[in-house]
Amino acid sequence: MLLARARVRGRVVHAIVEDGALHLIRGGLFGRRERSGEVVPLAEARLLAPTRPTKVLAIGLNYRSHLDSGGAQSAGARPAPAQPEPFIKTPSSVIGPGEAIVLPPGAGRVDEEGEVVAVIGRRGRNIPEERVDDHVLGYTCGNDVSARPWQRGDLQWWRAKSADTFTAVGPWIATDLDPEAIPLAVRLNGEVIQQATTADLIHSIRRCIAHISSAMTLERGDLVFTGTPGETHQLTDGDIVAVEVGGVGVLRNPVVEG
Repeated sequence: MLLARARVRGRVVHAIVEDGALHLIRGGLFGRRERSGEVVPLAEARLLAPTRPTKVLAIGLNYRSHLDSGGAQSAGARPAPAQPEPFIKTPSSVIGPGEAIVLPPGAGRVDEEGEVVAVIGRRGRNIPEERVDDHVLGYTCGNDVSARPWQRGDLQWWRAKSADTFTAVGPWIATDLDPEAIPLAVRLNGEVIQQATTADLIHSIRRCIAHISSAMTLERGDLVFTGTPGETHQLTDGDIVAVEVGGVGVLRNPVVEG
């Protein structure tokens, strides 16, 4: 099932996506999801970020191929982290499909980081790894946009990872995916620049979510970015970056100078 959040004729709605249309539902994404009977063609709706998270977590250095590339921060390979290494991105940085990624003045090199994103569907704390699936609504596409000079130069990643528009997600949520075998690909202006599957993760999605929940309560709608593979690429004004997650779809965002 594909679940979407969209703006239709001035109102925000939740819907099941089927056959090129939004089948509007009552009760929201986390409720009964009862069909209202109203159907809106996708062409007549503006898709929004699938949820409004209270927080966004992202796992750093979670693909061997990204480590071998230097993690886009330093030269040379790095050892694999012994445990998941999460960091926080602000909800104010979240944008949806079609919205522009804005390159801030003075940021220097800004890279894309395509990722599979888990969407929390049930509140939880201290979630055992074997129960994580009970707390996940589904998965979506994400782009953890990153300003490399700020990432290297600042003590914290407050602006390197959370500048406005630096957290792109969408186009919708896919339920019932196997988190151990989700393919991921990123295209920049039509050229494939990143490709992997969640089977390649150093720490599984279940382990990452269990680890995060050992320290903080995960709320419905929270987002967990699970890591980016290989070498990331610089974004420039006029680019179109597309993140494709198997079973979900494609998240496309244009890039503009701020």
